[in-house]
Amino acid sequence: MLGWGLGSGRHLNQRGNGEQKMWCIDDFEIGRPLGKGRFGTVYLAREQNTHFILALKVIFKSALEKSQLEHQLRREIEILSHLRHPNILRFYNYFHDRTRIYLMLEYAPGGELYKELQKHEHFEETRTATYVEEISDALIYCHAQKVIHRDIKPENLLLGLKGELKLADFGWSVHAPSLRRTTFCGTTDYLAPEMIDGRTHDENVDVWCVGVLCFECLVGYAPFEAPTRNETYKRIVKFTFPTWVPDGAKDLISKTLKRTPSLRLSLKEIIKHPWVKKNSRRIFPPVYKAAEQ
Repeated sequence: MLGWGLGSGRHLNQRGNGEQKMWCIDDFEIGRPLGKGRFGTVYLAREQNTHFILALKVIFKSALEKSQLEHQLRREIEILSHLRHPNILRFYNYFHDRTRIYLMLEYAPGGELYKELQKHEHFEETRTATYVEEISDALIYCHAQKVIHRDIKPENLLLGLKGELKLADFGWSVHAPSLRRTTFCGTTDYLAPEMIDGRTHDENVDVWCVGVLCFECLVGYAPFEAPTRNETYKRIVKFTFPTWVPDGAKDLISKTLKRTPSLRLSLKEIIKHPWVKKNSRRIFPPVYKAAEQ
């Protein structure tokens, strides 16, 4: 069994009045499923006393143990518990019982960006530029906390009440003081060349993902999408733009999808790029200036 260090199976939460709150499943009314993953299901839930609405991610311990990924969940909990940003899905707490682990997460009523993209096929410039600015601002904040996400893709991006982007699923992320890793992870369509080659990588892998995301939002498919993993690898950094993609967007994407990590635009340069500044209509004010301090 997972040694979560909580003999009662109820996680303690410090309240403002100094009292300790011990959570359990009976504290919630469980609603409809919001999504199903490899290890469990996410449900809409309501806390019984306050009627606070949240998403409850239910994970089976047996599935985690079978895949030997307990450490990945621990890492996600550790990282999420320290992040506070309007474009990062909020983690409230967790608790567990004999068979399951429950993550208490912010509810994002807009759902997955992936499903929204499927519905519309592709997005217009304004919407794409807004998402690019929001994700870049969130990543600047993450990198300032020494966190690399490493698995940015539409399936891991949610939409909030006002349509704002919410970065979620930090299962592949890492809190690395050196910001340098060699682990192979992430989604093939979005994998940076240095990760495919097994080279040491840093926060620039997230910059690469922003470029891929910008392309996919505008065009409707990832620039290196192919039927097989090997074909995807071959197509990386060998891509063409549809003729109708605006020149400003082409310039931004081309400057983020550089094979050499150090030649890519920085996240701050992405936010300041003329195409982003002209088209972005972000909901919340930027946070990245605070991250510089």
